[in-house]
Amino acid sequence: SFKAAYAGEEPRPSKLQHAVSAMLEQDLGWKHIFEYRTTEGISLDLAEPESKRAIEVDGPAHYLKEVPSGDYVVDGPTRFKGRLLRRLGWTVAHVAFYEWDDRSEQERRELLRAKVAA
Repeated sequence: SFKAAYAGEEPRPSKLQHAVSAMLEQDLGWKHIFEYRTTEGISLDLAEPESKRAIEVDGPAHYLKEVPSGDYVVDGPTRFKGRLLRRLGWTVAHVAFYEWDDRSEQERRELLRAKVAA
């Protein structure tokens, strides 16, 4: 079923998701619920349900690699989930693993500040 496709599995948060959550909470003061499930059953990595704002932390499994450029392209299920959430009134920002890796703490903080402000 549709709901099973997006809500069936138990969440398995990554180290990246934990790191993003901690920095949002501790450094930027963005209060959120970790692994929030919407009333429709859709799992969100980090959510502020009152304002319907969320941050999805996307690891490599959310991307395809374009040939021959090597650029990362968001995969179909991730794009669909984003469209669905927008239709339900959510504003969703994404933190991609390649935006986070190899950045300083200050650069990560600035990245998240921009994501929360968007």
